Amino acid sequence: MIQDNQTNKVYLAKGFSYYQPVSMELVQALHGKGIEFEWLPRTESSKYIWARDYMPIQLEKDLFLLYRYNPDYLQGYSGYIPQYKAICKELGLNCITTEIVMDGGNVVPCGDKVIMTDKIFKENPHYSREALVNALENLFFAELVIIPWDRYEIFGHADGMVRYIGGERVLLNNYIDTDPYLRKRLLDALAPHFQVEELHYKGPRISKFSWAFLNYLQVKDCIFVPWLPIAESRDVQSLFIDLFPDKQIEYIGPCEDIIHAGGALHCVTWNIQVDPAPVTLEEA
Repeated sequence: MIQDNQTNKVYLAKGFSYYQPVSMELVQALHGKGIEFEWLPRTESSKYIWARDYMPIQLEKDLFLLYRYNPDYLQGYSGYIPQYKAICKELGLNCITTEIVMDGGNVVPCGDKVIMTDKIFKENPHYSREALVNALENLFFAELVIIPWDRYEIFGHADGMVRYIGGERVLLNNYIDTDPYLRKRLLDALAPHFQVEELHYKGPRISKFSWAFLNYLQVKDCIFVPWLPIAESRDVQSLFIDLFPDKQIEYIGPCEDIIHAGGALHCVTWNIQVDPAPVTLEEA
């Protein structure tokens, strides 16, 4: 599977432009880093801002996995589901398809492994657990690592819980501050496969929005971190410098509007690997 540090292009839903000024700030930051971006077709509605969830998983540079995007949290709210198959066709993507129900926010590529929450079993009750794991591993060409679903988060997404930071290392959100019992279960699931780093904040009272810092966007060697006017922001800069000493870190925000809507920068973006754009005479 293509990893975040191999990607070089970002797509945004057109509906994200309703969220000013954060959408403009992100576009300007991408431009400033020389990262190509494009607006997804057929995504004019503000209901379609979560591009990560409905766009396919990139397996190889010219091969994508298109799944069935029909999550339980959108049952009765079909207006939030764009014509994702038509979008893929319009972009000319080469896709293999599956009828397995999932969304991109619950897929965290980690080298030769993939992390997902166990909500994937709830979404696909017609599969046995073993059959579903086998099917997903065959589709991803990777080992599947299942972690417990954070039931305080109805979407069941892994990308707000843990992220891959290279080698055998993953970064766990600050459950040490908020939910020690779930933290233990997560460590039990992850430790056999990875070296686990953890976010941890110093304040006595932790904001319910502190999870959003982990929902960053990484493209090549650039990391775009959601910014919030909360106490934990004082710790974030030093934490991310220590975790990513060889990366360029940009802070985007404040991001309250999209966080209140249910996601952050990883959720509103879809980053992939493409052939570099040709250099024009003016740029040479």
